[in-house]
Formats: sequence, C-alpha cells, structure tokens
Amino acid sequence: MAATNPRSLSVFLLIAATWVAAAQAATFNITNGCNYTVWAAAVPGGGARLNPNETWSLEVANGTTGGRIWGRTNCTFNSTGQGTCLTGDCGGVLVCNKTGTPPNTVVEFAMNQYNNLDFYDITLLDGFNIPVQVSPTYNCSTVKCAADITGECPTQLQAPGGCNNPCTVFNTTQYCCTSSADGCGPTDYSKFFKDRCPDAYSYPMDDATSTFTCVGGSDYRVLFCPSF
Repeated sequence: MAATNPRSLSVFLLIAATWVAAAQAATFNITNGCNYTVWAAAVPGGGARLNPNETWSLEVANGTTGGRIWGRTNCTFNSTGQGTCLTGDCGGVLVCNKTGTPPNTVVEFAMNQYNNLDFYDITLLDGFNIPVQVSPTYNCSTVKCAADITGECPTQLQAPGGCNNPCTVFNTTQYCCTSSADGCGPTDYSKFFKDRCPDAYSYPMDDATSTFTCVGGSDYRVLFCPSF
C-alpha cells in the first residue's frame, strides 16, 4: 500500500473543508440600485457604504434566524466608523450589531429551517425609507416593495427621510398587536402600506400574504431601488 503524501492530504482536507463551509452558508449580494449612496446594514453581518451600483456580498450561515438587512440614508461617519444616519441608524456605528431605528424598510430571513426551507420577507413594521427587492437564485418567488411610500405617506406617519409605521407613532395595542385578547387585524394605515406593497408585511399578523419560502441552499440578491 502506497504511503499517503502529507501535502496532498492537507490540500484535500482544505478543499473539503472549504466545500463544507460553502454548503453551510448562503450568499446575500446586496446592491445599491439607487442614484444616491446607501449605507447597507445587516444583523448578523455589520454594514457597508454602497455608492450607486456597488454590491456588498454577505455570507450567512445555515441555521441563522432573525436575520435582518436594511438600508440607511444620509449618513456621516468618521475614520473610526462612528457617526449618525437620518434613517435606519444602528447606534451610531457603520458596522451594525443591532437593529436600525425606524423608519426603515427591512428584509428578514431565517436560513435552512423547517423541512430544509429558507424563510424570507420584506417588512414595513418599522416603516419605510428605501424601496427594496429580494430575489433568490433558485426558482423561488421574487418579492419587492417599490412604491413611492415616502411621497404618499399619511401626514400622521411622516418622518424625515421616510414613512413610519403606526405602531412606532401611536404605540397602541391596535397598531402594535401587543394583546392577543384584543385581536390583531388590518387598519386603515396598514391598508395604505399593503395597497402599495402587496408582498410586504403591513401589520404584525400579516403572515398569510407576506412570508415566502425557498429550498435551503439558495443564494439571494437584495436590490435597493428596484424598478417599479
């Protein structure tokens, strides 16, 4: 029996480890299709400045739950990554480690969950600041929210740079669905969002028309400012 070449074995193990790691992660390619700078943010993942047409590639491990991706606007950061954003600010840092401040349009995801499925959605429960689209690389549903929600925002929900969700503004059981005893259904405000972005969550119990699945193993493209 021939002796094993240690160098060949090391190379094989490195390739095998790389393949296994790749199989256990999904890539989110986050592209700025807007004509202005967007500071992309992700938890887990951090953050990055994206000038128009730039892309940030983010690796997300299988089994990740509660993932969120969003865009921040009108940010100013110093050389150490400290600063502020008009919308979507995550504690005054470029590399986020917590969720953003409303209003901000959010992509949510959970990878490789029940029956080997990925779950993903767009939610307006934190309001709206940037149009966004999510496209799996597999043959699964593309979802988007590309309406001019900021320009059409009801007066009571208007905010600098975006449009707030009513829970953020009024903080009542009716809009936040904080009490199951009182039920939770659509309101005039949630219908405003739903009419313009049918794919997106418009109130907390809007699961039936707003949660999408794809077989685990897909990669995803997140596009800020998709075409209408």
